[in-house]
Amino acid sequence: MKPIQTFFLIITFFACNNSNQKRVYKPSSSGNINNLLVVIDDDLWRGRVGDVLREKVGSEIYGLPQVEPYFDMRQVPTAVFTDFVRLNRIVLKIQISNENRIKQYKDPYASPQTMVVLGAEDADKLIDLIETTSSDIISSFREVELREKQRRIKKSLFNSSSVKTTLGIDIKFSSAYRIAKAKDNFFWIRRDTESGSLNLLLYSLPMKEFNDSYFFNEFIIQQRDSVAEREIPGPHEGDFMITDSSYTPSFLKTKMSGINVLETRSMWKIKGAFMSGPFVNYCFLDKKNNRFIVAEGFVYAPAGAKRDYMFELEAIIRSISID
Repeated sequence: MKPIQTFFLIITFFACNNSNQKRVYKPSSSGNINNLLVVIDDDLWRGRVGDVLREKVGSEIYGLPQVEPYFDMRQVPTAVFTDFVRLNRIVLKIQISNENRIKQYKDPYASPQTMVVLGAEDADKLIDLIETTSSDIISSFREVELREKQRRIKKSLFNSSSVKTTLGIDIKFSSAYRIAKAKDNFFWIRRDTESGSLNLLLYSLPMKEFNDSYFFNEFIIQQRDSVAEREIPGPHEGDFMITDSSYTPSFLKTKMSGINVLETRSMWKIKGAFMSGPFVNYCFLDKKNNRFIVAEGFVYAPAGAKRDYMFELEAIIRSISID
């Protein structure tokens, strides 16, 4: 696909073309978090288009110990996409059409709802579209699902005033969590499950300047290991949590609430015990207060799926606002 074509497709992708429609009542959308409805006829789904779709849009999440995709994909043919089937919160529609296009619609059949439609003249051009835009499609649907998860969390909030008083940040997490440890400028917040736990660490560090991102990345790993050794014990005396050096971390610079953030994803383990799992670490560059704010989520769920647990922790961390 030519660069200029890709440019116009992405512009179209982020344009919502139903802004002139009259406001009418829309039923509430439905579906589990990260449940993607794929509307595509059976012949395309069973062929190369479906293969590429599952490979790209259904790609696995980096930073988990087992293979788990971004979305649970459920396919229905176009003829079945009627009535209550249309109420799924995120919808991806793939079709053969007279023009190559990708469009995003907000609340076409329910609210909240996001539907992305890809059309092309033949299967080869559909495959090109999917390969070119899959990362944007994933990002768009993830944003929708993060907002939905945050909405559900707000139904029963924990009183986090002690966190605000100590660290000067607002954060929203459910009353199912508890503060497992609080000292100085450090909080360990935890939700127990049947076989493990979801964990959130919040703390601040004095700001330092780095001329090279490599040294900043190394600093984050060193600091999280230092904090974990002091504050996160293992099941036996002398055990503690560290970063699993056998797993290559991923680093991503992003922004949250207008603040520069370094996102780190990797694996943790307990030194001295057979315990491990995924973590995501967000380091906020709070220049106004000359400090770093670190928010880390990590999951212990032996032999179980971890995607949705990590997604919950990410939704909580992304609710942070800094005074």
